[in-house]
Amino acid sequence: MRVLEIDHPLVAHKLTVLRDATTHSSVFRQLADELVTLLAYEATRQVRVGDVEISTPVTEMTGTKLTNPKPMVVPILRAGLGMLDGLTRLLPTAEVGFLGMVRNEETLEVTTYANRLPEDLTGRQCFVLDPMLATGHTLIAAVEYLTERGASDVTCVTLLCAPEGLAAMEAAVDPEIDLTIVTASIDEKLNEKGYIVPGLGDAGDRLFGVVD
Repeated sequence: MRVLEIDHPLVAHKLTVLRDATTHSSVFRQLADELVTLLAYEATRQVRVGDVEISTPVTEMTGTKLTNPKPMVVPILRAGLGMLDGLTRLLPTAEVGFLGMVRNEETLEVTTYANRLPEDLTGRQCFVLDPMLATGHTLIAAVEYLTERGASDVTCVTLLCAPEGLAAMEAAVDPEIDLTIVTASIDEKLNEKGYIVPGLGDAGDRLFGVVD
């Protein structure tokens, strides 16, 4: 498992505003979108490409294009939806699937309540979007869900990670899977409720408002 914590002043600036409890949801959504686009440059560094012959206004040349099968972008509902535009802006030809997962706040266990994914993901590069890697349970379940369908190359894009969640993922995910975690920050720890510290609160609530 590879972990890339992006060290860039714009990433640090935008993340600081996201952490601020006074940041309004509309600003939070905009900055989250911009931050994911910055993270996506690193997340897509190993995207598969091939040669293509083209004609410029001056001459013939060999260029580069994305190869088939198309990448699959998988936001985890609901908070991952706030990251979708930021990544598909760089991969507009990617296909989008969805996973609905919910964490029990008492047991911290994850259940899947919805999916919109192809049955066969063999040979597909998958990019999973979830703002937080806290306990790791949600992303572990998501990666397992994808690998059961044949995916062997998975990149998870997060705004924040907890060390405990990273350790849990490394222990749980099959080492044969080509797994990369791209994040804006590896924070200090989890608290007793399973929230990242210092963190930024509940990303879904801050993106879309509190759901009673």
